[in-house]
Amino acid sequence: EVQLVESGGGLVQAGGSLRLSCAASGIIFEDYAIAWFRQAPGKEREGISCISTFNGKTYYSDSVKGRFTVSSDNAKNTVYLQMNSLDPEDTALYYCTADHVLCRPRITADDYHFWGQGTQVTVSS
Repeated sequence: EVQLVESGGGLVQAGGSLRLSCAASGIIFEDYAIAWFRQAPGKEREGISCISTFNGKTYYSDSVKGRFTVSSDNAKNTVYLQMNSLDPEDTALYYCTADHVLCRPRITADDYHFWGQGTQVTVSS
């Protein structure tokens, strides 16, 4: 059974940082791409980052490029999303997803069949 467990969300002031973690089990980690999505109330779900764990190739949405960094620790089957310079517009429920695909520049939910439960990030102004 594939399981993805996110952690690290919380409340932070604007300009602050958080690091999210996604621990994966039930998959051959290096065969999968791990992506991060977020959804704010009343807004569409947005794919913001992905990493192909076998070669470290990464992609980011324009909304987070330069502020967020995704990385993987293959020995721990864990992917991290370092989020810096947070803005109230980053407030959302953040989801970790995985599938047996390669990351692509356009990060779309159709590519990912395994989803975590999400972790809330709230940025206060």
